Amino acid sequence: MTNHYEVIVCGGGMVGAATACALAKGGIKVALLDRFNPERQWPQEPIDNRVSALTKASQNILEMLGAWPDMVQRGVCAYRDMRVWDARSDGELHFDCADTLFAELGHLVENRVTVAALWDVLDTLPSATCITPAKVVDMQLLDQSRQLRLEDGRLLDAELVIAADGRDSALRTMTGINVTGWDYHQDGLVATVTTEKSHQFTAWQRFLEQGPLAFLPLNNGQCSIVWTLSSATSKSYLALNDKDFLQVLEQASGGILGKMLAIGPRAAFPLRFQYANNTIEQRFALCGDAAHAMHPLAGQGVNAGLLDAAALAELILLAKQEKRPLSSPQLLRRYERWRKGDNLMMMASMDMLNKTYLATMPPLVSLRSTGMNCINNTALLKACFNNYAMGLRDDLPKLAKRQPCW
Repeated sequence: MTNHYEVIVCGGGMVGAATACALAKGGIKVALLDRFNPERQWPQEPIDNRVSALTKASQNILEMLGAWPDMVQRGVCAYRDMRVWDARSDGELHFDCADTLFAELGHLVENRVTVAALWDVLDTLPSATCITPAKVVDMQLLDQSRQLRLEDGRLLDAELVIAADGRDSALRTMTGINVTGWDYHQDGLVATVTTEKSHQFTAWQRFLEQGPLAFLPLNNGQCSIVWTLSSATSKSYLALNDKDFLQVLEQASGGILGKMLAIGPRAAFPLRFQYANNTIEQRFALCGDAAHAMHPLAGQGVNAGLLDAAALAELILLAKQEKRPLSSPQLLRRYERWRKGDNLMMMASMDMLNKTYLATMPPLVSLRSTGMNCINNTALLKACFNNYAMGLRDDLPKLAKRQPCW
């Protein structure tokens, strides 16, 4: 027996859950599949290593989906300032929410908080079905649908299948979509650290020889660190005991937050630049990391994915309202055109910044420093950078502008 849906979303992380949530709010019969049932409750300590900096546009999407109040209750941390400086020059940037219309530049949120809040909303939506554990082992294109076969033998089909199953997307591989990209030979080392000085609700980022070190403020007074290192250095730092690692971290921080007092569990993940050569196929679409993976130095990956989710949901719901097919080639091409340019520009910007700050030749270091200070001292340029980083740019989906699309 085959279970029928209008749309199936594969991958229950932040992007997949947001996509399913938006569709279900518009009355689409949607199934959300994931290999694991996400945790909804956990001890207050320790803070999870996986933390995202959510932009104002992402906050708008999550508010419209009804997930934001639960996220606030579970714990989010607004950051009001961002300070960026170059360890090899006098270049620095300072972004302040006082220069914007908002009380903060963004929020730091544990990934599990966002996922749990979205799944809680999905539980209240009659047209949403969450299926876990669910591992897709085969996908077939039929005349009017795509059919998925799960590891336990169950069959599901839908007019449209959306893959939000991560950078190493299994469904993307099944569909035969190739990717273009390269390894950075860098890792992102993450941990939660207790510092002597207050983080002052500021996101701190220092560019070092191997990559940036970021201290991101958390509600409990600690900081989440994301440290870009060569893969070899990352491996050696993971092997250090806590005392020795804290000494290395304190030196790398330039003392900006005083002594490093305590560190939680450490982890590292390999960094890669990657994009799918096409983000759509017949009755199939990619979103989030399945479509694009970028360097995390500005924390834009999940924000780009949430914009994918909002854009795709908006187009599907418009088709539903106008009684048109939910997976027409025209609809899917419109989604690809809408999001691919913005995503590639963001990815290219992050790639260029990473390469720029890895340069060690004195003339390039001097030029980099001059550029940073020029931006910092030019109000109009700073405002443009600020708005772009906050996700406040043209051609946003309705949800990102706090407008319903259902």
